Amino acid sequence: MKQRLNKLDSQDYDNITCWQVVESFNKAQVEWTRRQLHGINLVKEGDEQSNRRKDDLQILLTTFDLPTSNEQYFYSGVLPEDYLQWKRVDVLSKKGCCDKRSMVVYLAEEGNLRQLLIDKSKQPSFEWGETFATLKGGKVNIYTNGDFTIEDTDLIYYRQPQKIQILGCTDPYTNLTSTADILCEFKDDIVELIIDEAVSILAGDMESGNQFSRGTESAERNN
Repeated sequence: MKQRLNKLDSQDYDNITCWQVVESFNKAQVEWTRRQLHGINLVKEGDEQSNRRKDDLQILLTTFDLPTSNEQYFYSGVLPEDYLQWKRVDVLSKKGCCDKRSMVVYLAEEGNLRQLLIDKSKQPSFEWGETFATLKGGKVNIYTNGDFTIEDTDLIYYRQPQKIQILGCTDPYTNLTSTADILCEFKDDIVELIIDEAVSILAGDMESGNQFSRGTESAERNN
């Protein structure tokens, strides 16, 4: 990373501390991931819109057994701490003496909640095996409208990338000394892109316009 900053022929690079490297790289991981999920790249490909995106981001897909509580007309569960973006939720429901069945759950807008609950074609239905969920206040709310109960819930989501750590370096998030190296979990080719992103962040902090531009352009061009 220091080589990318083109500082090896001077003493300026010594001003870059290890915690700054850790912080900039971890920030770059998140920024790169969010852009790929949203499709903010040269080819305008978002979440699973190509084999490349599926391959690049699959390591972040996680299944979480979501504990939920019954709130009369919906079941509510707290999002995991490492939650980044919704993928889907799998629900096993039951009604009376009927056999349990899997439900198709659509992610809906909280602002349309009232309309969805009264619309016969969109309201929760055990018979049709369909319902909807909303996100609010760090929670997933899965609606039943009192028509059925939810027996089991699995949340599939994109998690935050694992933060790197450098042995003996102060962790900028906990202010504790790291006792082991924690490497980036992405593939080597993606790590190169994230390094370019991290360089542009550091260069911006150092007011190095040339390296900021180079890092940004490299990260975008190679996505």
